[in-house]
Amino acid sequence: MSLKGKRIGFGLTGSHCTYDAVFPEIEKLVNAGAEVIPVVTFTVKNTTTRFGKGEDWVKRIEDLTGNKAIDSIVAAEPLGPKLPLDCMVVAPFTGNSMSKFANAMTDSPVLMAAKATLRNGSPVVLGISTNDALGLNGVNLMRLMATKNIYFIPYGQDDPVNKPNSMVARMTLISETIEAALEGKQLQPVIVERYKD
Repeated sequence: MSLKGKRIGFGLTGSHCTYDAVFPEIEKLVNAGAEVIPVVTFTVKNTTTRFGKGEDWVKRIEDLTGNKAIDSIVAAEPLGPKLPLDCMVVAPFTGNSMSKFANAMTDSPVLMAAKATLRNGSPVVLGISTNDALGLNGVNLMRLMATKNIYFIPYGQDDPVNKPNSMVARMTLISETIEAALEGKQLQPVIVERYKD
């Protein structure tokens, strides 16, 4: 399936160490002819880490997509009935956002955009990056995996010896996962050997 002309929301949450893996994939979507609408959490926008300043990451995604980042819940709400997306991607998708989304808590622009997309019956694609996927957050991961119109970028343990509960998506499969999701299919296999990437 071609992504040309598709309107794709792209949400960033606070797994700052994963951005370098995600931005080349956003560029691929743009180069494929998709209209990419960036959405960022308050954490992304306002946090400075050893991986960079929040404002710099926001500027980078705006420059890459040619669209201003949606950075408030109010601005994200119209992605429901007024300005619908063909697909909403959240990558990286942190354990914190996972637990909230799985329990219907909408307290960030990214979660509002995802909720609005589900409301329209359109696919939401999640690229997890969490140290707790096989810990307390495991129940939330499974709840989302069993939810209609939610699809996962294939993921696996990134460091099973030192961080046995941690799982991260194989971000290079973002485009393929979106294409499958737009056809109502989960890209398989969904569980991969991530630590060998």
